Amino acid sequence: MRNNSQLVMRTAVVGVVGIMSVICYLLAPDFINRMIHLFLQGNVAGSIEFIQSYGPYAMLVSFLIIVFINIVAVLPNFLIVAANGVIFGVVEGTLISWIGESVGVIISFILMRYLFRTNAQSIIARSKSLKRIDDFSGKRGLQIMLVARSIPFVPSGLITAIGALSSIGLADYTIATFIGKLPSAFIEVTLGHDLLSYREHVVRLSLLAVISALAYYLFVHHKKSQSH
Repeated sequence: MRNNSQLVMRTAVVGVVGIMSVICYLLAPDFINRMIHLFLQGNVAGSIEFIQSYGPYAMLVSFLIIVFINIVAVLPNFLIVAANGVIFGVVEGTLISWIGESVGVIISFILMRYLFRTNAQSIIARSKSLKRIDDFSGKRGLQIMLVARSIPFVPSGLITAIGALSSIGLADYTIATFIGKLPSAFIEVTLGHDLLSYREHVVRLSLLAVISALAYYLFVHHKKSQSH
């Protein structure tokens, strides 16, 4: 009986999300089509023009796009994050990107956990190895998520999915996300800003590229050492 009610609730959640998505598209089809087109093209200059076209509402539009991207968890962030650096500058661009990404991945985490965690638990229960990993993620989840979130350009949706299927608590996930996303958002915004004027910022651009590569290397090395 309980399983049936959970299934009904999950189906209802999926239905509500689907209906809301359709309503959003019907209310602003041109906006959504243009945004998707720019993402598929990888057009940074077009993204900048698109956001700037909203004038005094550009900051809000950028924030909502970033939240949406991180909820959906399949579209890349970099175009809008880079555009934020150019339009709003490094400081304001970082703040918009940081808060928008954090809010988006937290909402995505809640949805993924509610929909898939129970199924994941039944699979984990059949494997001693997965059970150990799951227990470890519950005890050290905050530290692991903090490190993962602080690495720039790592697919955000993948980290969200791993977190949602693990034993990390919502409070730890939220704290790790807000703290970890700040340095990664700063690096991504600054790199995006500097790439469009690289001759003026070649030293900072090179330094941030090295830091990003080093952070990724250390994370992969740490994960390998934990698996042995």
